[in-house]
Amino acid sequence: MSFTTAQMKRAISDICEADPKFRPIVEESPLCRIGHKPSAVSHFESLVESVISQQLAMKAAETIHGRLVSLAGGKITPAKIAKLSEVDLRSAGLSGAKVRTIQGLSSAALSGEVEINKLHLIDDESIEEQLNSLWGIGPWTVDMFMIFQLGRVDIWPTGDLGVRRGWEKIHRLREHIEPEKLLVKGEKFRPHRSIVAWYCWRAVEGK
Repeated sequence: MSFTTAQMKRAISDICEADPKFRPIVEESPLCRIGHKPSAVSHFESLVESVISQQLAMKAAETIHGRLVSLAGGKITPAKIAKLSEVDLRSAGLSGAKVRTIQGLSSAALSGEVEINKLHLIDDESIEEQLNSLWGIGPWTVDMFMIFQLGRVDIWPTGDLGVRRGWEKIHRLREHIEPEKLLVKGEKFRPHRSIVAWYCWRAVEGK
């Protein structure tokens, strides 16, 4: 289900009412578009992109993704990944751990262990259960998938460094906030925590 512009504006109003310190970053940023329209890539490719992006700068991740697309003949699918050897995948710039993760994801999708094309039809907890059972896919990858691929608006990725640094900047904290503490602070923003995270990222990007 798409999240309309009117719904987004109401959600942002609720966020600023719950925590007025978000108002400045909201006013100087574009309107959050999470859940506005379906993703242009498949669920499988989105997950592969998230795996590639783990602990990498955006430009490096984009370069590796582009090489992998070329190796896969223009489109990343479970079947095409399954045909590539470890040497092929390493040649794209993937680490050994990421090769293992992507190969495992491909196998799970092909075997039906993970119903990759139906993930948008199930709830958050079921998605976490299916994906976290796979080697190398942890909470951060699943959170990014649910926010940016599925458009889920109530995901709170406290394990993401950018979210924590953005929260600290918005609230002018002098010390780093721990994920466990931020998890509790996010409760008042239900059911719009993905949107809060999005504005935390904007705060990090700002001057």
